[in-house]
Amino acid sequence: MQYRTLGRTGVQVSSLALGAMNFGRIGRTTQDEATAIVDAALEGGINLIDTADMYGDGESEEMVGKAVEGRRDDIVLATKAAMPMGDERNHRGGSRRWLVTALDNSLRRLGVDHVDLYQIHRWDPNTSDEETLSALTDLQRAGKIRYFGSSTFPAYRIVQAQWAAREHHLSRYVTEQPSYSVLQRGIESHVLPVTEEYGLGVLVWSPLASGWLSGAVRAGRDITTNRSAFMPQRFDIGVPANRSRLEAVERLAGVADEAGLTLIQLALGFVTAHPAVTSALIGPRTPDHLDAQLAAADIVLSADVLDAIDEIVTPGLDLAPEEKHDTPPALLEPALRRR
Repeated sequence: MQYRTLGRTGVQVSSLALGAMNFGRIGRTTQDEATAIVDAALEGGINLIDTADMYGDGESEEMVGKAVEGRRDDIVLATKAAMPMGDERNHRGGSRRWLVTALDNSLRRLGVDHVDLYQIHRWDPNTSDEETLSALTDLQRAGKIRYFGSSTFPAYRIVQAQWAAREHHLSRYVTEQPSYSVLQRGIESHVLPVTEEYGLGVLVWSPLASGWLSGAVRAGRDITTNRSAFMPQRFDIGVPANRSRLEAVERLAGVADEAGLTLIQLALGFVTAHPAVTSALIGPRTPDHLDAQLAAADIVLSADVLDAIDEIVTPGLDLAPEEKHDTPPALLEPALRRR
């Protein structure tokens, strides 16, 4: 396993990190299975575990808490808030009112007195940066969080938040967690240059593109990824973007074969090769999935292999742009762009 410094914090984290979204109902993973995955991940050298309050409505946090009990000090523990937690309109977002409550709820579910990294799951356009950063700074000073970061923020919002922290003399986001894979490279053109400029740690999610790069989606075969059951439109080959992805996957599989690698090793080795990326978040549902992904822990792709990938998917290109999660709200809701 490789280890890298998380931004400018001085904290050393593994180049592969364990994402716990699949723990519980989302991935149909039991507590015993989750604990076994955590055990194997730690044995394999992973020291960063990432979850969120909204994963299974808190179920993932509870399972992570039980799995890490008795070894908290050996783990860099991260969670997130801001996504809706139920139907109450104020149980979401980046307000002080909600974040103070949300963090206490997360700490209770995790069974800990602090988290190492607390992340705003999505930018909240209804809340000012000063409001959110002020609340996070106070929570940090209270010892409940060590650092805080953003997740899936557009590049201009990352810049704005850095400016707001300086302007109002508040602590700043020290990490960003964007989606990044061989098939979704858009952040190379805007987000990653910004994170490098500000010295942010980058924890990328979905490096296997929701299963497209795991070997579960191949031409002429049944689709076996769990995601296809509740997001069928993302795997419908009748959709032009999905046909483009399938064509790319088949060509990438050929590159992997020539390099003596699995498709998973190629995919994870690609994202961790970028100098702006600190860690790739993997989200195994089973110990076998984890083993296949841990096999990429020490993979260093050659320049020839990286060049071959660039020929298949152009740098900075998203093959499925409609699946981006950092689109400005005014592009999604007509009422926000019309008088």
